[in-house]
Amino acid sequence: MPRLPQSLRTPTRSALAGLMALATALGLALVLAWMPALPAAADFSGIDYTLTNQNEADFSGQDLANTSFAGSAGRHANFAGANLHGAILTQAAFPEADFRGADLSGVLMDKVDFSGADFTDAVLSGAIASGSNFSGATVTNADFSDALLDRVDQRLLCRDAAGTNPRTGVDTRLSLGC
Repeated sequence: MPRLPQSLRTPTRSALAGLMALATALGLALVLAWMPALPAAADFSGIDYTLTNQNEADFSGQDLANTSFAGSAGRHANFAGANLHGAILTQAAFPEADFRGADLSGVLMDKVDFSGADFTDAVLSGAIASGSNFSGATVTNADFSDALLDRVDQRLLCRDAAGTNPRTGVDTRLSLGC
């Protein structure tokens, strides 16, 4: 019986690497084939709305966690009941926007225009809102626990702050340090 040359008996490194890549791809294909299909759902989490015009947009009840609205315009935008946990709203403008019942915990909202915005029943715990404008904002039943606010804004919000947040049970005036 004829003997094969040494080069054909010992596979090269590139041939082994190719076989490994093929095996990995086949294995991944098998795993994906056996996974059950996940239902499609509207999930805006993590979407980048940076520098966009969201004036009068309706985001009510949406999951917007970790989404960026940095530099965006959102006059009269509706975020009622939305989950904005961990979102970035820095250097944006949301005058007269509706944040009633929204989760704004852990949100970076520095240098934002919130003039006339409605934060009734909203949770803003741990939010960073330095340099923002809250003139004319409604904060009834809002929770500002551990939020970072400028002293001027804190005093302004304390003038009309009242109530207790229905989700956290925290008194609005206490959470603002009034």
